[in-house]
Amino acid sequence: MKVAVISGGAGGLGLALADALEAQGWQAWLLDREVGHVQQSATRRVIACDLTDGGALAAACAQIVAAAGRVDLAVYNAAITHIGPFDGLDEVTHRRVFEINYFAAVAMARHLLAPLRAARGTHLAISSVAGFSPLHHRTAYAASKHALEGFFHSLRSEEAAHGVRVQVAAPSFVATNTGARANTDGTARPGAAADGVDYMTPADAAAEILRGLARGAPMIPVGRVARLAWRINRASPRLFQRLMERNIKG
Repeated sequence: MKVAVISGGAGGLGLALADALEAQGWQAWLLDREVGHVQQSATRRVIACDLTDGGALAAACAQIVAAAGRVDLAVYNAAITHIGPFDGLDEVTHRRVFEINYFAAVAMARHLLAPLRAARGTHLAISSVAGFSPLHHRTAYAASKHALEGFFHSLRSEEAAHGVRVQVAAPSFVATNTGARANTDGTARPGAAADGVDYMTPADAAAEILRGLARGAPMIPVGRVARLAWRINRASPRLFQRLMERNIKG
């Protein structure tokens, strides 16, 4: 049985990815801070873990490798967003966005590097449209996702020699936390934004991500908006900026 490790696994997209992988015969190990609502089974294992706690993350990854005996897929899905203007963004919050969205993913990749090489497996980073383009009122989030993409796109050439694939998926707006309030510092789990457009369901996003995974696509824009954004931003960044501001700023 192939084994997947999914950070942010107890959220909407994480659970949808786990459901889809398990339906294909995988075992999914889910890492998240709050996991009480997730039922364990023979194909689903859950570990409560603060991914920004280096010791806890190292212990969780070691536990998975010891129990499962292999890791075929690491999905770096955990993320928070910050919604609001830069002039209201304090440094502590900015760094927290990076700790979860970027540094925790890098640390997890380091812990799972050897087992993924042994299995000739795959690193799958869940980025965002904000990872390759600008997004209004998301300076910290966009910066963290740009960093995430830069890291994994660069890691790809290193890991190819070990038979390991590195893929990046970039969804647009996924309806995972619609209607949820942001925290007092402006952070929230992705999917809580009131200014999103053309939301996808987590199941639809997961299905599209896994189709791209199966194709071995290096970059997987997920959803109609993401595919259009990918094409337009590559062809004309200035045009994309205007269209984004028209649709997001209102």
